[in-house]
Amino acid sequence: MSPKHWSVVFIFFPFLCLAQEKEITESEQAWFAYFNQTRFTNRSGLWFDAHFRFTDDFTDRLGVTIFRPGYTYYITDQTRLTAGYAYVTAYSASSETPDIPEHRPWQQIQWFDKRKHFSSMQYFRLEERFRRNVVDNVLSDDYSFNFRIRYNISLTIPLKGNVVEPKTPFLFVSDEVMINFGKEIVYNYFDQNRFFAGIGYQFTRSLNAHIGYLNVFLQRPSGNEFIRTDAIRLFVFHNLDYRPRQ
Repeated sequence: MSPKHWSVVFIFFPFLCLAQEKEITESEQAWFAYFNQTRFTNRSGLWFDAHFRFTDDFTDRLGVTIFRPGYTYYITDQTRLTAGYAYVTAYSASSETPDIPEHRPWQQIQWFDKRKHFSSMQYFRLEERFRRNVVDNVLSDDYSFNFRIRYNISLTIPLKGNVVEPKTPFLFVSDEVMINFGKEIVYNYFDQNRFFAGIGYQFTRSLNAHIGYLNVFLQRPSGNEFIRTDAIRLFVFHNLDYRPRQ
C-alpha cells in the first residue's frame, strides 16, 4: 500500500473511537521544541529534537520534556531512515507523586515531496516505550512496555512565490495519529491524534520556525476516558548541511 493510501487510513482511524460513550477532560498547554537535522555526507547525518511542554492554563507547570537523538541514513534526498533513542520525563502535578521517566527507542522512515505551490512531508515512526511503574506513590524497579506506531503528514504552503526560500512566510498544516499495540494494551489501541495549523517563516536557508494552534485528542488506558487539549505550539527547525559544495 502506498504512503498516500496509508495516510487516508490513519487520519480517519481516530473517528472510529467516537461512537462509544466517553468522559472528556479539557486542558490547555504550550509546546516548545527545537529540531535539528545535520547532514555530513550523501548518506549519513544526525537527528536531534528537544521538547518542553507546559500545562495548567498553558504555562503554569512543566508537564513533559523529551530529548531525542538519532542517526539518519539518506536513501535519497527525499527518503530517509532514522533510528534513535528518546528520554522522556512526565512531571508530576503533586509533590506526593514522583515524576515518571520513560526510555523510548525509535525507528522512522520519512518522505519529502516538493510541488509547484506546496511541499509535503510524511513519516512512519515505530516506538518501543519503557515506562517506570509507580506503586504507592513510589517509583518501582518495574517497567510497563508497549509499542506505538505514528503516522504524520504535513503540508507547507508558501505565502509569497511558489517555493519556500529565505525570507518567505508560509502556512503549515499537519496531522499525526498514534496507535498502540502490545500485550499490555487492552483498551486504548488508539492513543491520540494531533492536528496543527499555523504560520511560519523561513529565516535563512537552514532555519525556519512556525507557531499556531494544536489540538490533541488522547485516549487513556481505561478506554472510555479522553483528554482534549488546546495548545499553542512553537517549533524551530534547524537543518545543517556540511557536505562539500560542488
